[in-house]
Amino acid sequence: MSVQSTRIVLASRPDGAPTRDNFRLEAATLPDLREGQVLLRVVYLSLDPYMRGRMSTAESYADPVEIDDVMVGGTVAEVVESRYPDLAPGDYVLSYSGWCSHAIADGASLRTLGRDRPLSTALGVLGMPGFTAYAGLEKIGKPQPGETLVVAAATGPVGSAVGQIAKARGARAVGIAGGPEKCAALIDEFGFDAAVDHRAPDFRDRLRDAVPGGIDVYFENVGGRVAEAVLPLLNLYARIPLCGLVAQYNLTGAPEGVDRLPGFFTRILVKSLTVRGFIQSEFVSELYPQFLEEMVPWVRDGVVRYHEDVVDGLENAPTAFIDLLEGKNFGKRIIRVGEEQTGVDAAGEID
Repeated sequence: MSVQSTRIVLASRPDGAPTRDNFRLEAATLPDLREGQVLLRVVYLSLDPYMRGRMSTAESYADPVEIDDVMVGGTVAEVVESRYPDLAPGDYVLSYSGWCSHAIADGASLRTLGRDRPLSTALGVLGMPGFTAYAGLEKIGKPQPGETLVVAAATGPVGSAVGQIAKARGARAVGIAGGPEKCAALIDEFGFDAAVDHRAPDFRDRLRDAVPGGIDVYFENVGGRVAEAVLPLLNLYARIPLCGLVAQYNLTGAPEGVDRLPGFFTRILVKSLTVRGFIQSEFVSELYPQFLEEMVPWVRDGVVRYHEDVVDGLENAPTAFIDLLEGKNFGKRIIRVGEEQTGVDAAGEID
């Protein structure tokens, strides 16, 4: 049985910020299944900042997407047909199918998802973003009771989880976000102790006032002028888990202005800072079961809350991704590619 897959491929590499011209919507006929494979119907597609790096040939921790190849991305998908003994039609799985409506995958590479919680959370708070927050704090940040943690992009799926996990560990959480609405959500929805608007003209003064005792942990996922404002406020022995630099992804050359690298190294030395870049996958085998053991009850009990920003239609993924890089999302951005079958409703109750 031949199956047509609608997919979005990389049409060209961006020069600076991506545009819709860098993507192409097309149809492709999938081959027949081989032993050990399954046919998937994608329900949810995760959009994440790291995808911008995969569109480029610049040095990175992963190979770039080739021109005319399907854009990469995590997905929640339904098994339609199976030649893998441990999966049957109707099962839902976490896959890496990318920007497409249907895909073929090796059954052994998939993780079966239960219906005891919303399927979309496997791409957000209980998936890669949530695990990024958990692993970065557990292995590098290590917030202690009474310490102060600061995180930028704090209403995003990583940042919001970082602050709430730090609070669960007894630390004080300060979030940096863009605009009054997002800052209000940090306090009212996510329970942060303070919120600072990086768009405010007196941002640096507001940040200083929000951390009267200095900063012990700075979870870095933005870089740029936010990091410049944080650096002078770091305490002795502060820790910096670094998982992303969104502010720099679209740069086409060296940042303008003076070279701040010597000052950064001086601060590392004088304050005995720990700065550690990491990719969440390096900690999966060690920490993932522990992550689920702690995070699932936290989410269920409201200790860790999450917000999903769902956009309907695979064809809208390019615009939604471009908006994501510009900070126009609020929470975890997900593309609803297809409909779920009867199972878990939006509140997480089993039908």
